[in-house]
Amino acid sequence: VQLQASGGGLVQPGGSLRLSCAASGFTFDDYAIGWFRQAPGKEREGVSCMASRNGSKSYSDSGKGRFTISSDNAKNTVYLQMYRLKSEDTAVYYCAAVEILSTDECLFHSDNYRSYWGQGTQVTVSS
Repeated sequence: VQLQASGGGLVQPGGSLRLSCAASGFTFDDYAIGWFRQAPGKEREGVSCMASRNGSKSYSDSGKGRFTISSDNAKNTVYLQMYRLKSEDTAVYYCAAVEILSTDECLFHSDNYRSYWGQGTQVTVSS
């Protein structure tokens, strides 16, 4: 199982970034795929999860209205488009495949399920 996150970088406040998570080695539709982030000194938090099998999506309050999760099932890739970025969005962003099709469970209780994690990609929002 592999999940490869990419697309992070340095962006000014108010800017946009699109993160990509390329997945392989498992049946894409059997999992919810999520984006999580961890800022220095803070606990990891869920940002957004989606289940391609049923099309459901969930967002945390921090991402709702500014972030959009989507997928290209032919490429087994999940994207996180982030708009109007703020300094508090600065974190290492991880993608994960969580063995549950409930996107709320993926977002808030991923530790309760078998999951696979990719390496992180750094997002820095700074002027």
